[in-house]
Amino acid sequence: MFGVIEGTGFEVIEPEFAECFVGHARVERLWTGARWSEGPVWFAAGRYLLWSDIPNNRILRYDDTDGSVSTFRQPSNNSNGHTVDRQGRLVSCEHLARRVTRTEHDGRITVIADSYQGKRLNSPNDVVVKSDGSVWFTDPSYGILMDYEGDRADSEIGACHVYRVDPSGEITIAADDYVKPNGLAFSPDESILYIADTGITHDPDGAKHIRRHTVNADGTLSGGNVFATCTEGLFDGFRIDTDGRIWSSAADGVHCINSDGVLIGKVHIPELVGNVCFGGEKLNRLFIAGTTSLYSVFLNVNGVSPL
Repeated sequence: MFGVIEGTGFEVIEPEFAECFVGHARVERLWTGARWSEGPVWFAAGRYLLWSDIPNNRILRYDDTDGSVSTFRQPSNNSNGHTVDRQGRLVSCEHLARRVTRTEHDGRITVIADSYQGKRLNSPNDVVVKSDGSVWFTDPSYGILMDYEGDRADSEIGACHVYRVDPSGEITIAADDYVKPNGLAFSPDESILYIADTGITHDPDGAKHIRRHTVNADGTLSGGNVFATCTEGLFDGFRIDTDGRIWSSAADGVHCINSDGVLIGKVHIPELVGNVCFGGEKLNRLFIAGTTSLYSVFLNVNGVSPL
């Protein structure tokens, strides 16, 4: 890759953003050919990245050692968001199977959650694992609203919630006042859980913001005020750096929001962005899942390690 890719670059909105990137660093397009990229997750030990191509029903693998891209899993049950747990295992949301799963070290698939009180989940979208082993995921209805990203079906639960799976396996509702709960991430000290609501996708006056919840010692949430509202499109998936800034997907690229909820800058990408994650040896490389392509850019910040 040479030069600057058209439509990419940094935009400084608040002076503090200038400290977040390297002046001569450029956005790289690593691969293209997807229909809707989502859910990037970095595996440090293997120096590779996995991400979903939801409509093509596959998980792709970018190998950082040689730059090659291959198919990790197909069919993938229209997987969407991924994360890695504290044991280094892949945890995935699957639209088609309407479940959250874990891929064990030997390749076996373990179902973490597929129902609540006897009713099937809608279509789990994004997932995070807390240091105590609990699994938190969002369950909007995108995967059952159409056949493009799953199978069209009625919602058995009749609402879109955020769930917590205790290490014992017990599933509880963590938040029940979202229209379309989407991306989610913990603050570096795990005292706060940020959750995006993308209700605007099916209501012009709907939500397009991230809310901020306090995580209580008993595993419940309190608070939930609006933390930041998206100025271009909506917030889908996002990650947090070690200083508490949120790096979120948006219609024009990646928005950087400081811990006070102020938009301080952008990384422009020439297509709609679905999600991001930090990777690389020092977690200072932001991988960006654009609609059709995988991008990356080195930053002057470091992501929070999931391990």
